[in-house]
Amino acid sequence: MASWHKMVVLIFLLAMARSYGVEDKVKVSLYYESLCPYCANFIVNQLGKALYEGNLVSIVDLRMIPWGNTQFAPNNAWICQHGPDECLIDMVEACAIELLPHSGLWFEMIKCIEELNLQGKHGEWKSCMNSLKIDPQPITDCYQSRKGVDLELKFADETNHLNPPHRFVPWLLVNDKPLQEDYQNFVAYICNAYRGQNKPKACEQHVLETNDFKEANSSHHVCYSGEIEQSLPFNYNL
Repeated sequence: MASWHKMVVLIFLLAMARSYGVEDKVKVSLYYESLCPYCANFIVNQLGKALYEGNLVSIVDLRMIPWGNTQFAPNNAWICQHGPDECLIDMVEACAIELLPHSGLWFEMIKCIEELNLQGKHGEWKSCMNSLKIDPQPITDCYQSRKGVDLELKFADETNHLNPPHRFVPWLLVNDKPLQEDYQNFVAYICNAYRGQNKPKACEQHVLETNDFKEANSSHHVCYSGEIEQSLPFNYNL
């Protein structure tokens, strides 16, 4: 009976996958940093709502890369744009992405942390694991060890080899093509790129505009690369 039940569930999942064309999922990569207020606002109020309220998640293969505008000091310490707390939380979010079992859960944890950031409460980030009933020990072991450092160094290498280089965050790619200043029009780009038959609800209200990038509208909604505040380097000492 148990094996029959598993077979029914598998058939159902395969049917759902075909209905939304999993093989045609659109690759979406978000390069960001945890304490940039514009990244936080984008994750909480735009990306999250489109993914889960508009069911855009059904056609998206989402990647999030928390490194952003971080720079290396001469001694290989990290200098994060918004201070050492940002370095730590970037690493926490990298560990969540690596360790949590599915993208829905790690996205919810990141979204929770970014909501706290918008409220000026980023120091309470550990409460997100409690509210989501996530065992804190694996993530703690990760960010307090070399594993967390190595995850961030991998994201640093990926970010620093973007072509064209990122100029600000949030920096969004759809099928490896940077949206640059037009990142807030991401739903339309995703829907336009999707080749499956059944488009989700989010696509019904978004038509891709072919105007030039909206620099005037987005220039004050990003954290620019190179604008590092005076702050102490983050020394991981591992």
